[in-house]
Amino acid sequence: MKRSEFLSRLAAGAISLPAATALADEGPFIKSDISVERRQSGKPHAGKVLAAIQPHADDLPIYAGGLIFKLLEEGYTGYLIRTTNDDHTGPGTVGEGVLANERDNAAVARAFGLAKVYNLYYRNHMLDAVSPLELRLRLIFLFRLLKVDTVISYDPWGHYEENPDHYVTASAVEAACWMAGMGKDYPEHFDAGLKPHLVQQKYYFARGPQYVNRVVDTTDFMDRKISVNLVNVAQGPAGQNGAQLRRRLHEQGLRLPILGDSDETANREYVRQFVLLRDSETGEKFGLRYAEPYHFIGPESDTVDDYIRKNAVKL
Repeated sequence: MKRSEFLSRLAAGAISLPAATALADEGPFIKSDISVERRQSGKPHAGKVLAAIQPHADDLPIYAGGLIFKLLEEGYTGYLIRTTNDDHTGPGTVGEGVLANERDNAAVARAFGLAKVYNLYYRNHMLDAVSPLELRLRLIFLFRLLKVDTVISYDPWGHYEENPDHYVTASAVEAACWMAGMGKDYPEHFDAGLKPHLVQQKYYFARGPQYVNRVVDTTDFMDRKISVNLVNVAQGPAGQNGAQLRRRLHEQGLRLPILGDSDETANREYVRQFVLLRDSETGEKFGLRYAEPYHFIGPESDTVDDYIRKNAVKL
């Protein structure tokens, strides 16, 4: 099924997903409502910390760029964590590719306005050979160190993901979010001055079909999202593709009006029209110009406290 068809049918309630994709506090039943998260004024998230986690330098710009800009504008402090070294992508030799992608990854963080980059430097396309325990431990340490409230990463339950770097990173992130809040896991962290810290919110994206329960309106951030994608020169799907397409068509006596009359315009509109097509397709389904779909997991309510608050009476 095409991505656009999946989103359309999901929005219409025409797709029945397996119970395994349901949120933990919903038992065997899937919540079918999809909420739209819109831009908020002021700094409602001042003091909060987000960790934007990607296996490769181009993942977050494509799938979560609008959300990152939105949350940072609303007061979050953000950090970028990249799990691989991207050594099998980019120009030239393997070593040249590593350097080019590291520079791009740093440029992506600057373009977003993230405070710092943490590169874990595992081999590209080989993350499934890494100890899950080791990767999880490194993430737990960072979540405790940075006091992360919200993570943005690949969905550990996304369907038909063939890249091991994506699903291994996703699985480690999910486990680390939970274990970082435990008081008996890795107590040596506490001797170093860290404390248990449970990650409260997760925004999970996927390349293929996934359980979507939140759509983020990114219309106001689309131009900035295009710009951050253009920073990925080494391996990103943007680069000079628009300019190259414009020149190739010119040699054939053809012209695409959307590509304009300059390489800069061609590259930007190529990203908007082709690389980020899903953003406009998703937005259209919900009456928005541009939007990003997510599997969102928020803090669980305390059932006992809720019951007491609603039902307790004075003696």
